Amino acid sequence: MPHYQCSLCWFRRDLRLHDHAALYHALKSSRAVHCVFVFDSDILGKLTDKQDRRVEFIWHCLVELNQRLQQQGSTLQVLYGKPEVVIPRLASELGVQAVFCNRDYEPDAVLRDATVAAALGEIEFHSYKDQVIFEQAEIMTGAGTSYSVFTPYKNAWLKKLDAFYLSAYPVHRYLPALAQCAPLAMPTLETLGFAPGKLNRQAMPAGESGAEKLFEDFIQRIGQYKEARDYPALKGVSYLSTHLRFGTISIRSLAAKAYQAGGIGAQTWLSELIWREFYQMQLHHYPQLAQGVAFKAQFNAIAFTNDAEKFAAWCEARTGFPLIDAAMRQLNQTGYMHNRLRMVAASFLVKDLHVDWRWGERYFAQHLLDFDLAANNGGWQWAASTGCDAQPWFRIFNPITQSEKFDGQGKFIRRYLPELSACPDKWIHAPWLMPKAEQLRSNIAIGNTYPSPVVDHAAARIKTLALFKQADDLNQTNL
Repeated sequence: MPHYQCSLCWFRRDLRLHDHAALYHALKSSRAVHCVFVFDSDILGKLTDKQDRRVEFIWHCLVELNQRLQQQGSTLQVLYGKPEVVIPRLASELGVQAVFCNRDYEPDAVLRDATVAAALGEIEFHSYKDQVIFEQAEIMTGAGTSYSVFTPYKNAWLKKLDAFYLSAYPVHRYLPALAQCAPLAMPTLETLGFAPGKLNRQAMPAGESGAEKLFEDFIQRIGQYKEARDYPALKGVSYLSTHLRFGTISIRSLAAKAYQAGGIGAQTWLSELIWREFYQMQLHHYPQLAQGVAFKAQFNAIAFTNDAEKFAAWCEARTGFPLIDAAMRQLNQTGYMHNRLRMVAASFLVKDLHVDWRWGERYFAQHLLDFDLAANNGGWQWAASTGCDAQPWFRIFNPITQSEKFDGQGKFIRRYLPELSACPDKWIHAPWLMPKAEQLRSNIAIGNTYPSPVVDHAAARIKTLALFKQADDLNQTNL
């Protein structure tokens, strides 16, 4: 027997109908469920690029979600404004007794939900775990504290995992409880203050159908994932990070497939999904990470030089190191960067250019289509050696050897740096070493058609070691 006559399901980073925790609970406990998505005016107002790929991607996901709801005789209400204002107003207009949503672990989202719940007054507010397999205090050490090292966390995660946690919510059984109502027109991108143009929908198809298409393709390649994932010129990764970020596919369906597939490729990919949850839970337990605080407090004191010109060279793909520049071109042109290159580019900014990792974190946050606060912060603090279970500070990626190892023939470099297309393989990783005669033959002029390196790696490495040692020694003195 339904508990509520009428409810509202608030979609956020879960833009799908399949295996959706909040929608399942709303449908199961209500006679009629209305669906809503809110374009948060505070968030959109801070976006300076009015062709933001993320807004365009979300909009296309909502178009498909609305179509799927309309096939069930219902519709999606798409609103613009402050959630703490528009959600209570809509709930009141519809006469609902409860609002259902899935939990978000980012500090601002936690505050938003608490504000909305308070503004709803007597209307009940229910939130559910959906974007992770294990949340909050579900994976803790024997001492009752959160894990700060990944491998023990992963082992505990795998030990706790069973069929229950991988089971899909059977939403389809309860779809007849969707409120039957006339289709509503969605606001256009233009009415939201944005314009289409930057999203490559062929490379990144939107909605549940786009996620399913990418997943089906990846499952055919998952056996090779461990070997292929580090090579940016290969089609080795899943390309599902954007869909995971916006919830157009369920984490349970992905984890279940990886867990059941077996084999080293699937196990390695499952491990990457566990890393995602590790960073989500770090943010839950240490919300100060969202404020730019280093997990390892002693490294808040690193005296970065923060040369603005070097930072601009990194952002604009003119460092003179081809792999770094190709990675930054990929990001700037597509909104995506290969995971291996995220590590190398981040390490280069911090440990070769001595620019504060927070500057790079902000740049990625502005440009990544799959931007996720927890993963972005975790990745940057890992590369900068300031985070939990991070790369030790005395280990410093060499951008030339990384290039030789992971793009040996320079295929990825040439894809994004056509000005080096004629560069011989021998020089593609460090073209400034190319003799003048070879430059003439290849129609390349270092310092003109392609920049000279902005830094000497060997000298930069020595300075990095000194900077980190100074911060570490200062910490030891203060203990």
